[in-house]
Amino acid sequence: MPSVRIINRYSAAFKQKVVSEIESGKLTQSQARELYGIGGGSTIHSWIKKFGKNHLLAKVVRIEMKDEKNKMKELKRQKQELESALAKAHLKILSMESLLESVEEHYNIDVKKNFGTQQSVKPSPKPKRKI
Repeated sequence: MPSVRIINRYSAAFKQKVVSEIESGKLTQSQARELYGIGGGSTIHSWIKKFGKNHLLAKVVRIEMKDEKNKMKELKRQKQELESALAKAHLKILSMESLLESVEEHYNIDVKKNFGTQQSVKPSPKPKRKI
């Protein structure tokens, strides 16, 4: 015969009663779990989160050195400077590309293709030396 698994469902009123007993100091979480047969270590913890005043839950407090805050501010400032410089560089590239397009249209040439090649200019003939 297969074993039947029992799942307990607790009413909101019951949960609130357990939480109020814990908050008033009558019971600890482990005592309430044992007294009422509540399974699971985080069950009552989640009830306190939902129904309680949250003063029994652990709070995370960040403790840091003075120079850590200054370091974070400095890094944020540097990041903003770099983002600003990058934006300026993008604008400069866009304006240069726009200028090149205008030059290409005006002179009807492909500047990018012809960049770096010299215009063909016929050299003047060298004068012969008399010996």
